Amino acid sequence: MNWTEVAIETNSDGIETLTGNLLNIGITGIRIENSDDFNEFLEGTEIYWDYVDESLMYLKDAPTKVILYLPENSQGMDMMSSLKNVLEELKKEEKYGSLEMTVNNVKEEDWENNWKQFFKPIKIGDRFLIKPSWEKTDNPDNRKILEIDPGMSFGTGTHETTRLCLETMEKFDLNNKEVLDLGCGSGILSIGALLLGAKHVNMVDIDANSTRIAKENTSLNGFNENCYNVYCGNIIQDKALCDTLGYKKYDVIFANIVADVLKAMSGQFGEFLKDDGTLIVSGIIIERKQEVEDAIIEKGFEVIKNYNEGSWASISFRKKL
Repeated sequence: MNWTEVAIETNSDGIETLTGNLLNIGITGIRIENSDDFNEFLEGTEIYWDYVDESLMYLKDAPTKVILYLPENSQGMDMMSSLKNVLEELKKEEKYGSLEMTVNNVKEEDWENNWKQFFKPIKIGDRFLIKPSWEKTDNPDNRKILEIDPGMSFGTGTHETTRLCLETMEKFDLNNKEVLDLGCGSGILSIGALLLGAKHVNMVDIDANSTRIAKENTSLNGFNENCYNVYCGNIIQDKALCDTLGYKKYDVIFANIVADVLKAMSGQFGEFLKDDGTLIVSGIIIERKQEVEDAIIEKGFEVIKNYNEGSWASISFRKKL
């Protein structure tokens, strides 16, 4: 399969709004080029900035862009149509930059070669070793080895939000528990839960490519389909999907998404969880942590603990009895 690379010019204020809208329409393969972040990096590492790869120096003065990849098939065409509608709506607000869109064609093998070189085995928390499926590695600490091949979906363990979720789940007893993973991406969190003894996980993502990859990765780690189900859909809009997932049946929910989507889902978390169940949310930039926390508390939850890494936050909640 080939991919269409789409670059959208925006500004720093528009990054989260734009990416949140992209996630809502099923576009999850996203990267960001932000000159502000790059210049902050250069200013914060004055002694070493001469060693920055010259091929990256264009970022110093480049416009802020959100770059995404769409499959060259009917699903990609639908997403492109939705994307154009999103951009038209955002342009009306006149505060997110030009939102000018440019399109290039990228072969799948080029994409794979580009991102694979940056993904190496990494230790996360006290118990996990995340390993790309194509790498070999030693495991002297006898960690839980989690093999992952994310393809075009989100979730390798290298991003702070995923690491926060994996580190947080270690702190809870998942043995024989029922788990719901909302916005599963590559399936990394569900696989982590199964490795820690979860009885069964249900994974949900709005991107069909992600659900396919999540299923492949779960199988890659040796789990058969008695242990998990994968669903494609949007629980905010699809009651039939919610009915299929079932109510008051989950001990733990993971939701590693974005602030706006977490707020939109806040009223549904309690419907899925058992009494006294645990909710772990991530994907939240620090500046929006409090509003997400307040929205979920308002729906009958209490905070267990906050976790921060870099500019990202994760929060664990308990459903009140």
